[in-house]
Amino acid sequence: MARTDDDSWDLASSVGTTATLVATGRAIASQDSHGLIDDPFAAPLVRAVGIEVFTKMVDGELSMDTLAQLAPDAAERARSNIDEMAVRTRFFDDFFITSGKAGIRQAVILASGLDSRAYRLPWPAGTVVYEIDQPEVIEFKTRTLADLGAEPKAERRTVPIDLRSDWPAALRAAGFDPEKPTAWCAEGLLIYLPPEAQDRLFDNIAALSAPGSAVATEFVPALKDFDPEKARAATATFSQLGLNLDMPSLIYHGERHSAADYLNAKGWEMSGTPRSELFTRHGLPVPDRDDNDPMGEIVYVSGTLD
Repeated sequence: MARTDDDSWDLASSVGTTATLVATGRAIASQDSHGLIDDPFAAPLVRAVGIEVFTKMVDGELSMDTLAQLAPDAAERARSNIDEMAVRTRFFDDFFITSGKAGIRQAVILASGLDSRAYRLPWPAGTVVYEIDQPEVIEFKTRTLADLGAEPKAERRTVPIDLRSDWPAALRAAGFDPEKPTAWCAEGLLIYLPPEAQDRLFDNIAALSAPGSAVATEFVPALKDFDPEKARAATATFSQLGLNLDMPSLIYHGERHSAADYLNAKGWEMSGTPRSELFTRHGLPVPDRDDNDPMGEIVYVSGTLD
């Protein structure tokens, strides 16, 4: 179903399904010998959502060999996607850890989904982590992690609100202090926002940021040439496994500002790292990104407001 201006979701529908897909990738990547990430909460959260194919993947019941039988390149694509989730997660983990070492004690995770960083990263004493997402998503994750006996490693404050609503006001009401430096994370979010909403998000971040703040996100240059049929072909294996995940209907493609350029123009000092460089940095084989990859090369960006 195509996106609308007032659509909503849980973690087993629409955009929420992609949050569970991402957690599935983190769960599998956490079991890899490369040891890039360790997310002990990803697998139990995926099981709690209850999407059968994702549960089978995190439990090892759906192997790479099974995927290869469904489509010749399915296993190879899945392997590179899991490696990508490892380097992507590590990028944002390192961002928060570096921000903490720089003295930032206020973090905001936008569209937090099944992100468990408040529970697993080594936050410095006195850090407050704000998580913003749909009320149903926030409630589900909070309840599930509490049932697991998990406890945050920082002061966690939830902000149950849609990003299309007045989330800056809700963030302030939760205790956010715009006079203090903040570490902002918008991971895996921008492609699900219309271009004008992306600009509005960065406008709000800039307005709420004190000098010394930091931000991390990613940019997908190929969105301007996004081919829906290539995207459907890339996720066709999920359809064979009984999951109706139509990515082209969830993504807003077309021309949009580069995240780095837009924030640079607002006084931030931004830099970008292509995902292929992250693969090389961490000793993983760089996947062959041919013309069949609908997303092309993703650039991970971060920077500070001096």
